[in-house]
Amino acid sequence: MIAIKNGTLLTMDTPGNIERGTILVEGEHIKRVGASVRTPRGCTQIDAEGLFICPGFIDAHTHIGLEEEIYRLEGNDVNEINDPVVPQLKAVDGVNFLDLAFKDALRGGVTRTLCLPGSANIIGGQGVMLKSYASLPGDMVYREPWGLKAALGENPKRVYAGQKKTPSTRMANASLLREVLFTGQRLLEKDKLESREAYKYQAVFQVLRKEIPLRVHAHRADDILTALRIKDEFQLELIIEHGTEAHLVAGELNRRGVPVCLGPLLVNRAKVEMKEVSFKNAARLKELGVEFCLVTDHPVVPIEHLRVCASLTVREGLDARTALGAITVNPARILKVDDELGSIRPGKRADLVAFEGHPLDFNSRVKWVMVDGRLWRDLD
Repeated sequence: MIAIKNGTLLTMDTPGNIERGTILVEGEHIKRVGASVRTPRGCTQIDAEGLFICPGFIDAHTHIGLEEEIYRLEGNDVNEINDPVVPQLKAVDGVNFLDLAFKDALRGGVTRTLCLPGSANIIGGQGVMLKSYASLPGDMVYREPWGLKAALGENPKRVYAGQKKTPSTRMANASLLREVLFTGQRLLEKDKLESREAYKYQAVFQVLRKEIPLRVHAHRADDILTALRIKDEFQLELIIEHGTEAHLVAGELNRRGVPVCLGPLLVNRAKVEMKEVSFKNAARLKELGVEFCLVTDHPVVPIEHLRVCASLTVREGLDARTALGAITVNPARILKVDDELGSIRPGKRADLVAFEGHPLDFNSRVKWVMVDGRLWRDLD
């Protein structure tokens, strides 16, 4: 058992902040939290005097391990660009668990990530949720598959128009996505789940049964509305990825209860559909009542800068608690892992980060990180 004592606990839960609090960790889980927790004899003690302890950060949209930033073709497994519809692909099969970005994640306090295939395809494959640290590389897989990645907008158009193939318009983007979902429905209705064709559609079946969500890359308001129409037609669970113009269609998102993984924000206007990119968009979504979390889209924004993005949303009008929630409890809720992650509470997994100052202070450095009760310190 480990006792973390005397720190300022930012629980992101009902107790709020606890001064000079104690966290008891037993195995992979938090056992007790509070200001007057008794420390059992013989347990390992960590003095957190002067430190801020918060839940491990969760980046809900990355390409970590798939798109390795120090390589080009030889380290890029994020897009299979020879076919616009590849739901059978699994991100977990392309992840390099020794990617340097996992250590960068820890240095930034990010303990869990959702790794997705890229957005070159209408359907690009299945995501995987990863731990940033584990005893063995294979143990870094937390949940798999997690969601089916789809894309609307400019990326599929650019890739396949260049190959003189469909899609080359937004109309064709939407049509192809509908065709896949329609075919999946018919296979389910005919109970042809053992057919050769059905192999490709296993993840589509899971989407249609609402076992996993469809995660649609959409920056612009018109693409978001297209995704919402398709959600309505097929009764899907939907998450909007990026959502640069999500604030412009907030009412439609709220009416359907569709959340947004907002980002990347620490970028230039790299594409015409990103002209509305702004750190102010987080405060806009909060004011309009849209559920959201912040993401880096690593390596577009280096994963260790997730908290920097949160800090910059505060500068642009978002309150600090919501900003911290946007990288802890909100992504946990959107990813449906809030029963285990996202806050400091008895029974949850011991994903914790200790900072020398408040996590949203640019000058604060990570002192140590805990993932599933395993302690990591940056010794480099």
